Amino acid sequence: MLVRYRKNYEKIAMGLLSFMPNEKDLKQLQQTMKNYETNDDWQLFLWKQDEDFIGIIGVIVREHAVEVQHISVNPSHRHQGIGKQMVKALKELYPNKSLCANDTTAPFLDKCEQ
Repeated sequence: MLVRYRKNYEKIAMGLLSFMPNEKDLKQLQQTMKNYETNDDWQLFLWKQDEDFIGIIGVIVREHAVEVQHISVNPSHRHQGIGKQMVKALKELYPNKSLCANDTTAPFLDKCEQ
């Protein structure tokens, strides 16, 4: 289930975001976290399964669309449909907005649509 990011999830969120190719650099990762914490349009959600957070999805909420900026699943839980579940839950959370991707997340979102 999707859980909205809170400051006390910061280390978990940073760990999950660090699996994204463009978030390997610590300074970049810290800047990304700052954007999610300070910009109202930037929303970050963690995926909780049982008692563990195993995935993360970050979006920018625009007027008519929700742009997926980040999506990552813990490597030990990949290929189990977690990413697709997060995308589905995001669509349910924002039913009146279309879902779009950036260059980094587009290949995965295209895969989800198949």
